[in-house]
Amino acid sequence: MSGPSSPILAIRTSPHLVRGSRVDWIMLQVLIALSPALVFAACAFGAAAMLVIGVSVIACLAMEALWSGSSGRTLRDGSALVTAVLYALTLPPGLPLWMVAVGGVVSIWLGKAIFGGLGCNPFNPALVGRAFLQAAFPSAMTNWLPSFSVGRFSSVPESTLALPFLRPVYDARTSATPLAAWKFDAETTDSMDLLLGLTSGSLGETSSALLLLGGLYLIARNVMSWRVPVSIGISVALVSGLLRWADPQSYASPVFMLFSGGLMLGSLFMATDLVGSPMTSRGCWLYGALIGVLVVSIRAFGGMPEGVMYAILLANATTPLIDQWIRPRPFGAPGGARA
Repeated sequence: MSGPSSPILAIRTSPHLVRGSRVDWIMLQVLIALSPALVFAACAFGAAAMLVIGVSVIACLAMEALWSGSSGRTLRDGSALVTAVLYALTLPPGLPLWMVAVGGVVSIWLGKAIFGGLGCNPFNPALVGRAFLQAAFPSAMTNWLPSFSVGRFSSVPESTLALPFLRPVYDARTSATPLAAWKFDAETTDSMDLLLGLTSGSLGETSSALLLLGGLYLIARNVMSWRVPVSIGISVALVSGLLRWADPQSYASPVFMLFSGGLMLGSLFMATDLVGSPMTSRGCWLYGALIGVLVVSIRAFGGMPEGVMYAILLANATTPLIDQWIRPRPFGAPGGARA
């Protein structure tokens, strides 16, 4: 007979977790990794950028609170805040604030809540909101402010405070992004300007160096799979390098393709979404390669200068198929047998 001080042997089924990472801890690490790029965007575009970020956060958190209240759930995992920050970084700094709010609501409602919440959404919520704005307000989503302009902290563009459903008036100081200049005017941007963020574009399309720093932080904290961004980078470099070799006059260099547009933000912080990316290592390699090929194909042959958003959303749709096709072999199973 065992006494009161006898040890108890607990037998449970797998998984046997000794120490797990909570969702709120993971989201905190993502916010820490994004903070340098977020601060840089505020410095580069001034008050307009800070208003876009603030309205995005308010809209996403309000929609999350409304949904959690109606569904009877109490959510404090920080995922809505991460979605808000990522969504804001995909937007032009001069976008009307009412459009920012509408896209934020769509990000949470259509991108996550309608599928059952975090862990059930097949697509990256921030990109769902951005894709909605791209389809609904294409003109507003293609107007860009130059970075580090004089007076950016003391005033905001007229378009920022435009009334809902009225055509916004854009300042004459709007400029083209590096990808648009290359696509439509055959002009290339200096690689150092792309790396440091001395260009126009979305809030998160500026400093590639700070985004890389944040990505390295997440890899060091074991929060994301390094295979996805590495696979995207390799495929973008290979495909763009082949096109450049075939016709140097018509296609941009691999360096330009890697550091321009939203590739760094998308490959490091959106394609690596734990819900939308494959579960296996080989699946992550295939998933990243698909994104890289799609990005270069859309940029080189499509009607739009940028293709990161569409590439990631399309790859998100293939993730269940990749997970079904590439399955790990159970320990002790005969050769070739899959789970």
